[in-house]
Amino acid sequence: MSQYIERYQRRKLISSYFSVALSIALVLFLLGVLGLLVLNTKKLADHFKEQITISVFLKDSAKPVEIDQLQKSLALAEYTKSAEYISKEDAAEQYSEDIGENFEEFLGYNPLKNSIDVNLKADFVSPQQIDEIAEELAAKAYVDEVSYDKPLISLLNNNARKISLWILVASAIFTVIAFLLINSSIRLSIYSKRFIIKTMQMVGATKTFIRRPFIWTNIKLGMVGAVVALIGLGVLVYYIDKNFPELNLLQDYMVLIILFVSVFSLGVIISWASTHFATQRFLNLRTDDLYY
Repeated sequence: MSQYIERYQRRKLISSYFSVALSIALVLFLLGVLGLLVLNTKKLADHFKEQITISVFLKDSAKPVEIDQLQKSLALAEYTKSAEYISKEDAAEQYSEDIGENFEEFLGYNPLKNSIDVNLKADFVSPQQIDEIAEELAAKAYVDEVSYDKPLISLLNNNARKISLWILVASAIFTVIAFLLINSSIRLSIYSKRFIIKTMQMVGATKTFIRRPFIWTNIKLGMVGAVVALIGLGVLVYYIDKNFPELNLLQDYMVLIILFVSVFSLGVIISWASTHFATQRFLNLRTDDLYY
């Protein structure tokens, strides 16, 4: 009978530890995902900004040497990420594929112009800077027109600022929620041992002596939960990097180190703080209050 009770208590203890570690792992994983988003907000915004294209349409009278010089000067400009020359023939072929029919046969001629598509670096994607670049390019005698989507640029910049702000707010809220969830799991675990805590206190054990094993046990559970969360986070980062290589997540070692260290540290710190306050609460309770 005593062996059965002992096995039952052991299974109950293991189940309690497992639930606490799993709760910590899930909460830290979600917090890590949010942290990954926070640390890469600018990179995501920059990625979308660098998809903005300025199309420099050239006059039919433009000489090949002028076109070549313009393309080379644009490629070397500080604001350029890439500059690609597109001939009117290539443009007509692409446009025909897009609409599903050969418009040249209908019109009898090719109305499109030779152009250079310029993708800017993210730091230069703002309405003011793009206007200045467009005016400079339009001033050239062999440039017919400079075209870009002005409303999209303004919308992109405004949304990037709003999203960054809301992500920071969400991060703060989720950090508080993470603390509360982990704190609740640990408090429930310690609640089942409240009579043991009070018994130890009644026989003369100091508060520090009583707290120590609980704190150390839950710190280890916090470490286990953090490691599980980091494994899940590592798999997620690998998946994102494999499917969206342009974000270069695995190449940014410093961001990943900061993220992983922060998640692990949070697991330890929250576990320590929650255990400390939970045991302190039961240490300060009167014996009669333990039954409620």
